[in-house]
Amino acid sequence: MIDAYSWPTPNGHKVHIMLEECGLRLGHEWQVHPVNIGAGDQFKPEFLAISPNNKIPAIVDSQGPDGKPISAFESGAILVYLASKFGRFLPKSDRERFKVLEWLMFQMGGVGPMLGQAHHFRIYAPEKIEYAVNRYTNEAKRLYGVMDRQLANHAHIAGAEYSIADIAIFPWLRSWQNQGIDWADYPRLKAWFDRIADRPAVQRGVAVLADARKPLTDQKAREALFGNTQYQKR
Repeated sequence: MIDAYSWPTPNGHKVHIMLEECGLRLGHEWQVHPVNIGAGDQFKPEFLAISPNNKIPAIVDSQGPDGKPISAFESGAILVYLASKFGRFLPKSDRERFKVLEWLMFQMGGVGPMLGQAHHFRIYAPEKIEYAVNRYTNEAKRLYGVMDRQLANHAHIAGAEYSIADIAIFPWLRSWQNQGIDWADYPRLKAWFDRIADRPAVQRGVAVLADARKPLTDQKAREALFGNTQYQKR
């Protein structure tokens, strides 16, 4: 059994999708444990024990590589772990594997952080800072352009085959409107997005905990996510 400690965010959905794509079924081979990041669940000692950076998702696999339980945090690392465990979505040849890892790092170092900042300054910041809105909206557009160009010669983000690079990137693009994106500017990326969205495992993955997430209007939730709670010594 794999226990996923998660919430319905892009990083959470990466792992939900991957588990489903690997043939596991929620409630059978894997379980989800909600970590309500608006309520501050990410700061509880029991969660910090498996995710010391107080970020979702994290997993605990009761059957680790040596047959003993193992935990993992950081969504990209979890994708690599699951790909290695199940032998799926990460090529075996060095050349193709490193290409997938290259685009996974592109998501972890660029797409996630920059689109996250675009969300924050466009939607959640208590005051509109024009410089920040423009900076991160423009960076979002640049990143979309990088992916659109990559898809000019490839069926998927890292090459011909569907991989953890696609799984990592897709959930972040579901909020394209919040990022100031017009899909008409990125036709190849839009076609790829629609193909990924049609996959049954992807549809099951993004449905996990979907009903639990509410609009961020509560001041306590804003404090837990964006305020001084983040910076308290633990």
